[in-house]
Amino acid sequence: MRKAEFSWRRVWAIMLRHLYVLRSSWPRLLEIAYWPMVQMITWGFITTFFVQHSSWVAQAVGVLISAVLLWDVLFRANLGVALTFMEEMWARNLGQLFVSPLRPLEMVAALTGMSLLRTILSVTPAALLALPLYDVWVFSLGPPLIAFFINVLVMGWCVGLLVSSLVLRFGLGAESLAWVAIFAVAPLSGIYYPVDVLPGWLQPVAWSLPSSYVFEGMRAVLYDNVFRWDLLWGAVAFNALYLALTTALFLYTFHVARQRGLLMQQGE
Repeated sequence: MRKAEFSWRRVWAIMLRHLYVLRSSWPRLLEIAYWPMVQMITWGFITTFFVQHSSWVAQAVGVLISAVLLWDVLFRANLGVALTFMEEMWARNLGQLFVSPLRPLEMVAALTGMSLLRTILSVTPAALLALPLYDVWVFSLGPPLIAFFINVLVMGWCVGLLVSSLVLRFGLGAESLAWVAIFAVAPLSGIYYPVDVLPGWLQPVAWSLPSSYVFEGMRAVLYDNVFRWDLLWGAVAFNALYLALTTALFLYTFHVARQRGLLMQQGE
């Protein structure tokens, strides 16, 4: 039997199939240009901060390690909610779950509970490893660490619930939002630099994020040995608002999906 010759027509057919998928999925199109932009913006602001505040560089190791760990709490809390929900969608298990007496609000509670467990399991080893490797003991922050942890955890839940709502509404073609959404707030959260490094028109946006209050509060403790209660209450207030809004959005989206029969037809 003669071996088939290489065909550029078949190559183009496969490429065309994926181009149609790409064209019909705005999250995929967004993702293509998204990551280089986030990296450029984040490291650009970091460079600007260190150039303007060279006297802080000597203390930067402990601050940056603490910031990385708190950022990872936020990141893992988001994934703990979004991925746990999407695992049910990948298994096409939502329909089976909700023919049981399970209520949507109980699902939200389960997602946030799993997020807490996954976050603790993922972050604790890294926090312990920072001591022998970098001589940084993040637990030296004391009680403020608990406040910071809870606030970034809750913000991660808010982002995770938002992503889960969008995936439930638009299907698994939007699953990349689990990563896109959380990194969208990273340059605005002042993780590695103060909010005042940002352009003036961006600072009000940054101050609408609970994470900005947390990271500013962390720097106040590490640099000035001061716990800023005003920053704590700012984070708590925005978290309470966003948690209420994203929970309501998830419940509404779930109601619409159930009415339209989408729970059994989740795909791209």
